Amino acid sequence: MALSEVWVTLKVVDPPTVPELYFWALQASFADATGVFGGAHLGLQWHPSYPGSTAVNWGGYDRSGKELVGSGSDLPSVLGNANTRDFAWVAGNEYRLRIFPERPGWWAGEVSDANSGVAAVVRSLPGGGDHLTLPMVWSEVFARCNAPRVTVVWANPGGVSISGAIWRPEAYTTTYQREADGGCSNTDSRGMAEGVGQVTAVERTNPPGTQLPVQ
Repeated sequence: MALSEVWVTLKVVDPPTVPELYFWALQASFADATGVFGGAHLGLQWHPSYPGSTAVNWGGYDRSGKELVGSGSDLPSVLGNANTRDFAWVAGNEYRLRIFPERPGWWAGEVSDANSGVAAVVRSLPGGGDHLTLPMVWSEVFARCNAPRVTVVWANPGGVSISGAIWRPEAYTTTYQREADGGCSNTDSRGMAEGVGQVTAVERTNPPGTQLPVQ
């Protein structure tokens, strides 16, 4: 699917309680008729070095794996990190993550608070290409497998095709990091009342490759 923009809504239901990094993101790849140029990820972080342990990140890589050097940002960063900015997200609130073209070859990452309606562009990245492809959502957890349970919910995924039509996916396909590569066996992706949840410290009910319908 060739898309001009993508979005999804994220809610942290059960927030982390340990001083370790958690990252929940919408990812998309940059592409044109010749192929894929790399990609980038936009999402909220639980980051113990930031005020209130909350931050937002928009960063990515080119096809060789080199980090993209993008624009500046209106959002401050207590660590001076170009990709990770101070952002006071609140557990239980819904945040809309959106990736869209800022100018030819440059892609912006925007986060919106559904309660207040306030939107902030994190920054823009020179990803190249003329469309987005391969959208996905994920949780990256650096805490131990026995850390207290954390739950996030993804809802209302969608986008706009390069023809201008609204795109709505029908399902998510589950994947998990292998234990041999450092993954935990007690993480799960599951259907919930408000969307599809990703949960730590639980029994896994849906193996890799499970199709979870979009609510």
